[in-house]
Amino acid sequence: MAGLLPSDALFLGFDSSTQSLKATVLDGNLVIVDSESVHFDTELPHYRTKDGVYRDPSGNGRIVSPTLMWVEALDVLLEKLKSKVDYGKVVAISGSGQQHGSVYWNKHGKAILTSLDPKKPLRSQLEDAFSVRESPIWMDSSTTSQCRELEKAVGGALELSKLTGSRAYERYTGPQIRKIYQTQPDVYNDTERISLVSSFIASILIGNYASIDETDGAGMNLMDIKQRVWSKTILEATAPGLEEKLGHLAPAHAVAGLISSYFVERFHFQKSCLVIQWSGDNPNSLAGLTLNTPGDLAISLGTSDTVFGITSEPQPSLEGHVFPNPVDPTCYMVMLVYKNGSLTREDVRNRCAESTWDTFNKYLERTPSLNGGKLGFYYKEHEILPPLPVGFHRYALENVDSLNETKVVEVQEFDPPSEVRAIIEGQFLSMRGHAERFGMPTPPNRIIATGGASKNESILKSIASIFGCPVYTVQRPDSASLGAALRAAHGWLCNKEGRFVPISCLYGDKLDKTSLSAKLAFPAGDADLLSKYTVLVNKRMQIEKNLVEKLGRS
Repeated sequence: MAGLLPSDALFLGFDSSTQSLKATVLDGNLVIVDSESVHFDTELPHYRTKDGVYRDPSGNGRIVSPTLMWVEALDVLLEKLKSKVDYGKVVAISGSGQQHGSVYWNKHGKAILTSLDPKKPLRSQLEDAFSVRESPIWMDSSTTSQCRELEKAVGGALELSKLTGSRAYERYTGPQIRKIYQTQPDVYNDTERISLVSSFIASILIGNYASIDETDGAGMNLMDIKQRVWSKTILEATAPGLEEKLGHLAPAHAVAGLISSYFVERFHFQKSCLVIQWSGDNPNSLAGLTLNTPGDLAISLGTSDTVFGITSEPQPSLEGHVFPNPVDPTCYMVMLVYKNGSLTREDVRNRCAESTWDTFNKYLERTPSLNGGKLGFYYKEHEILPPLPVGFHRYALENVDSLNETKVVEVQEFDPPSEVRAIIEGQFLSMRGHAERFGMPTPPNRIIATGGASKNESILKSIASIFGCPVYTVQRPDSASLGAALRAAHGWLCNKEGRFVPISCLYGDKLDKTSLSAKLAFPAGDADLLSKYTVLVNKRMQIEKNLVEKLGRS
């Protein structure tokens, strides 16, 4: 299907994540020509964030990010990239935003957006555009009461999941909006438009309010997952007048608008450059990994860890999430999310492995598979899956060779090498156990690993052993910005054809000649070891169930 994209065109994809803003540029052959990033803590230190966020010191679970930091990061990133990329050749832009995070435009927001002065940076002009200056993000866990209220409004958690694709979660945007309405009614009333992180930056790029796309919109507990429209029942249970503040939904492949004259004059983009609907980071990763076979799974290893796949017959349940597939309107994306990802691994590395990955990996290789029956549960943050508070829990199984009858003993600490293996095995045993319970394929045909930790071969080897399938990696670990650039090309093509076009038409059988190809990192693990891990998964899930009954957030 060569020739569908102009050979001299460029496609720009952004990823506004928890800790950074990244950009990836693809050419007409879907080959990466350049990339750039801005790390919030180090390059924008005046915001005084740690890991890109503010944590409320009272321990109430409130975690936010300064909205203006994201604005300034866009300023800085475009300045850094302009010496390497001819913006005049960019024909389409799309992007990825950390899911669930929300931005609250005040009554002056639209007027400010539509009259940006290209002689001035964005930050100074947008300083007075927001009714809430600190955006709630996906790490927040302060809305438990609002979650229960929304579930009650539709007859319970399972009914809400069937309607919206997920039970109510504290990080989801609906409960966050309800909390603001209940605790700051004046602020809510002063809010003209509520954006997700994805539609927020798209709004800046088009100089007007951009729609929320259907895929990211499913991460709000507000959208009817089957009809792909706002659920009036949930909107009314959340806050008054909410539908007007949210605006219309749009398909992920649709055009959000032409690029604003601000960027044409300040950075010399062409006037005809399209801005394709932005979407969430996990949906963009699905696109960037070209995940299109129901038997495949992807594991993204970042600030949060996620497991996701695709299905044509979603079965929403009390755990996990269902979203519309961002690149195929006929099917859905299913996903599990863990809040304790890279930062929790780094915490164990710093405490037990001399703060270096070399020592961490040496310990991981030195300890035997199954860790001699040592199981660890590590929650540096309030965990999403399972719903457990901050805390570390360690257990020793007395007879690892006969796990069905073994005695479980809680212990206070492990030696450093065992602690290292316990965090890695614990995270992936949990992923496997919950993936099986959610109806994901077991074992998968293959796993595609992405995110920063996918560069760690010792970790990939553990994934292959625990899941019992081959593990592949992609050329670049930042699959979200790559997926956004691919979605920019896809949206451009759909617009050109005047209809939806399957995204596979962009690469056909030439995938190995693009920057999207995946390579085998590790073959499936030993079959006998897999059977032992199967028993260990079941044992871990039993212990987890007991912990939730004892400590879990209601």
